[in-house]
Amino acid sequence: RMAEKQEEPSNTQNGEPDNAEEGEEKKKKKLKREDLPPFEIVTGERLPAIFFKFQFRNVEYSSGRNKTFLCYVLETQGRESVTSRGYLEDEHAAAHAEMAFFNTILPKCESSLRYNVTWYVSSSPCVTCADRITETLKKNKNLRLTIMVGRLFMWEEPEMQAALKKMKSAGCKLRIMKPQDFEYVWQNFVEQEEGEEAKAFVPWEDIQENFNYYEEKLAEIL
Repeated sequence: RMAEKQEEPSNTQNGEPDNAEEGEEKKKKKLKREDLPPFEIVTGERLPAIFFKFQFRNVEYSSGRNKTFLCYVLETQGRESVTSRGYLEDEHAAAHAEMAFFNTILPKCESSLRYNVTWYVSSSPCVTCADRITETLKKNKNLRLTIMVGRLFMWEEPEMQAALKKMKSAGCKLRIMKPQDFEYVWQNFVEQEEGEEAKAFVPWEDIQENFNYYEEKLAEIL
């Protein structure tokens, strides 16, 4: 969220590729990533495990975690129901992932349809994004939004607390991610190595305590 861009974790922690061909693939992917213009929103099917382990961690002090990762499930109900899912991350301070969702994934809500949207986000929205969410929900009565967050962003700030309250009064459900929610994201939105059994989610040491801490803070705010 802050202006300076942190070093992204290197790929080495993911373990080296088994064969050279795979290594080439990874290099190509890495190049593609770095060639992106700064304002482009990166969207993808699944996010790299290393980003998940770092960004989604529900720590109390989130130093260095200045990007937002947003995994979404969008259910559109009309004559038939259509569900789509994916993830967004903000590549630049100019476009946060929450804004990007409304600009690119759901730019307009058709009045004849109903939209149920669930976000799993590494941290709760900033004031500007919270206000945009509030406006969007007020304007589109056929849109239901549930936001599951790993951490609360700047929750001590009075204007942030006011913005979260407004979101709630506009009908947004805001929840802190429980250990099971992190596991759900791990299974549904994180890259698993090809050809391997999906690796089980390994909860970090203080996952439950941190959930309790943030849940208490959110209850006080709302």
